[in-house]
Amino acid sequence: MKKFLPFKNRFRLAIRTLPLIFLVILFKYLAHYYQVEFLTLNALFTALISANIFLIGFLITGTLSDYKESERLPAEIAASLQVIVDEAHIIHLNKKSSDSLNVLYSIKELNEKILDWFYKKAKTDEIYQHLLSLNPLFLAIENQTQANFIVRMKNEQNNLRRFISRIHTIRETSFLGTGYAIAEIISTILIFGLIFLNLDPFYEKMFFVSFVSFIMIYMILFIKDLDNPFSYYEEDSLVEEVSLKPLIDSKGRIEKLISTFNS
Repeated sequence: MKKFLPFKNRFRLAIRTLPLIFLVILFKYLAHYYQVEFLTLNALFTALISANIFLIGFLITGTLSDYKESERLPAEIAASLQVIVDEAHIIHLNKKSSDSLNVLYSIKELNEKILDWFYKKAKTDEIYQHLLSLNPLFLAIENQTQANFIVRMKNEQNNLRRFISRIHTIRETSFLGTGYAIAEIISTILIFGLIFLNLDPFYEKMFFVSFVSFIMIYMILFIKDLDNPFSYYEEDSLVEEVSLKPLIDSKGRIEKLISTFNS
């Protein structure tokens, strides 16, 4: 079962939203004090709020689908690395060849480089080049094992390229950037409309203005942060990123296996 985030982390996004809400409340108070609340509540205004909530819900649905896909990608990468390690290990047990050890060392280095890549300490091209460098290593062990072993390793090499490409695409592109823009524009207009909306009594309108503004601002920030579930390199990331534990565990297993050969 997934552990709950610490209290501070769970409410980081809400805490970040509060200064903007205080600013809205201040403007609302000034509008009330100087009696410039010239808008009246009508069905059209409430319909606009409903339409904006619907649009935000649509954006959340899109970003959540990417997030759910992203959750399994580190585990898929770890599994592909482990398959190549298993095949090389079998060859080493059978032939005691140094070529199979070279494959193990290369996969260990690749695992470490992929972890660095998630934190943008390595470039995507470096990962592709490392995957390409596996070709001569596979060629060296080709005559030491059955053909289907090499085919299986090549298939996992191709899967790694596919997973890296998919993560790169998710990380570097936004889901419906124009959708974000229109949601931000509508939310801003509605918040300004709430500031100049004439409602009575005073305390009720302050409550509803702050509450509706909080929901809209919070969800916009939530969507924008959720759009990149691989933002480990961003110190101010407000939403929990996808766990890299499968890759960290994989790195430990490979190091432990290699240590048995060196002992």
